[in-house]
Amino acid sequence: MLMVDKRRLLRSCAALAATACAPAWAQVGPRPARPASAPPEADAAWPTRPVQLMVGFPPNASPDTAARIVAAPLAKLLGQPVDVANKPGSSGNVAADAVAKARDDHTLGVLINGNLTIARLLDHAVPFDPEKDFAPIGLIGTAPLVLATSAKAQGHRPDELLLWARNLGADARYGTPGAGTVGHLGMELLKMRTSISARHQPFAGNPQVVEAMLAGQIELALLPPGLALPAVKDGRLKAIGITAPERSPLTGGMPTLREADVRGADLEIWTALAGPAGQSTASMARMNAALQSVLRTPEVRDALLAAGWQARGGTPEALVRRIRSDTATLGGVIMMRGIRAG
Repeated sequence: MLMVDKRRLLRSCAALAATACAPAWAQVGPRPARPASAPPEADAAWPTRPVQLMVGFPPNASPDTAARIVAAPLAKLLGQPVDVANKPGSSGNVAADAVAKARDDHTLGVLINGNLTIARLLDHAVPFDPEKDFAPIGLIGTAPLVLATSAKAQGHRPDELLLWARNLGADARYGTPGAGTVGHLGMELLKMRTSISARHQPFAGNPQVVEAMLAGQIELALLPPGLALPAVKDGRLKAIGITAPERSPLTGGMPTLREADVRGADLEIWTALAGPAGQSTASMARMNAALQSVLRTPEVRDALLAAGWQARGGTPEALVRRIRSDTATLGGVIMMRGIRAG
């Protein structure tokens, strides 16, 4: 079970501004009791029936594609079918809630970072608690965001483009798919780490953000690589850099924002495997081992890369550390900026 260090979250908030902040977690009703622990021999035999992977987005969405890429090879290793079940809604939170409430020891979730970190901070009505209701199993893949500008931006080097964005002051506008999205939180984080003063302009989705930038309606946006790169390569947009701590194969070696001396603004989108809190230790260990094996295969790594994910893997403990870090960083942005889900 994940327990986020709230003192660290408060320290992060204090680092972003001088004012104090405190989390305001919503209260929810009691969870249904889990069944008594299975005997050790039952745990050792896990899985004893098909495993269901809940995905909070429709078929062909990026998290769904990642789930389907790993499902078939996982089934071969586990000796049971691994089925993907789509339960879209509320930015993946509908499926996340179904995972949190699962009590059969065979229902897991392929969830995104928002579900496992800041869901409740953005919307107090979310019926699960990311701190308490999940057992992180392992990271599947990550992707950076591209800080893109309109083609009219002055300069070509990252430092020149950043200076142009700063000099625009409050006349600059940045586009996102809506309040509380990763593009919104990431841009507000960048504003805290730089002198950029751009105003927020929400759109229906990232494709509409790109269209608005091409039409000269906005100047800046944090975009997924799959949308940003084609427009950057043909000169319709310019790129300042990516939000990852290191260069990514997903962006063809594009420089990072760190290389432009922007510090403390690392931000990746990611998808991970998690079960409900109380998931049996043996099942989590076996699923993590199977996931690591699958993610090491060239076929899976190549398929994930083509789908916009860099295969990662890692231990449950490493995923817990990432969850805590993202919750502290983005939680501070949410609280200091007073952001709520759109």
